Amino acid sequence: MNVKAENDKDVKIIVATHKKYQMPKDDIYIPLQVNAEKNGKIEGFDYQDNTGDNISIKNPYFCELTGLYWAWKNLKNDYIGLVHYRRYFSESKHIPKTTDEKFNVVLNKKQVNELLNNNDIILPKKRNYYIENLYSHYEHTMYVEPLNEVQKIIAEKSPEYLEEFEKLHTRTSAHMFNMFIMKKEILNEYCEWLFAILFELEKRMKNQQNNYDTFHARFYGRVSELLLDVWINTKGLKYTEVKVIDMEKINWWKKGTSFLKAKFFGKKYEKSF
Repeated sequence: MNVKAENDKDVKIIVATHKKYQMPKDDIYIPLQVNAEKNGKIEGFDYQDNTGDNISIKNPYFCELTGLYWAWKNLKNDYIGLVHYRRYFSESKHIPKTTDEKFNVVLNKKQVNELLNNNDIILPKKRNYYIENLYSHYEHTMYVEPLNEVQKIIAEKSPEYLEEFEKLHTRTSAHMFNMFIMKKEILNEYCEWLFAILFELEKRMKNQQNNYDTFHARFYGRVSELLLDVWINTKGLKYTEVKVIDMEKINWWKKGTSFLKAKFFGKKYEKSF
C-alpha cells in the first residue's frame, strides 16, 4: 500500500507548450497544450487549454496566460505552478549543456515539497537590468502604450497598487517569465486581480492590438510579467527564489545587439530570444 509522505504536498505544475517537446518525467508536471482552440488537439497531449473554463482563443495575444487561466479555473490542487516547455526551475549548481541532461536537473517533487514546507510561493531569481529601469527597458524594446494604459486601469480600479506600479520607473530587477508555484488560495487572489486588469486592457486596446504585428500583439503576456511583483510587493507576500534554466541555447550576442539597437536607434524587438 502506498502511504503519502507527511510532507508530500498536493502540487501540479503546468508546462505550457504549443508543440510536442521533451517533458519532465516527474508526475507533478502536467504538459498543457496552449492555443489548442486554434490548432486543434496534438496527439500525445492529455490536457488542452480549450477544455473546461478557458480563454484559449486569446492565446495569440495572451501567450502562456491562457494556460494559467486554465489551471486557475480547472485544477483543484493545493499548490499550482506554471513553467514553460523550454524554461524550468532548477536548484542545480551546475547546469549541463545538453537538453537531455538538463531535464535531469529540473526541479523535482522532493525539492518542491521541501521548498513549500516554509514558503507559500516559489519564484524565479530576479532578472537584473543593469543599464535601464523596468519601464525604460519595456519602452525601448516594446510598444509602451499597453503598459501606460495598465497604469490608468490600476489608478481607476485598484489604486492601492499604484505606488508599487510606479516603481517600474526606478526598479531595475523583477521576477520575470510568468513562472511561479503558489498556494492555490494565493493563486486565486492573484488571478482574480490580474485577469480583471488584462480583460479591461483588452477592451481599451482592441483596436491598437490589431494594428500591431503578431509579435507585439502579445503584449498581455509581457505586461503581466511586470504586474506579478506589483501584486506581490503590495501584498507584502513572502517567497523563495529558485534559478531558471533554459533548455535551449540562447544567442546572447544577438539578444545584446538587439537591445542596443532598441535603446539607441529606436528599433523594437522583432521576436523572442
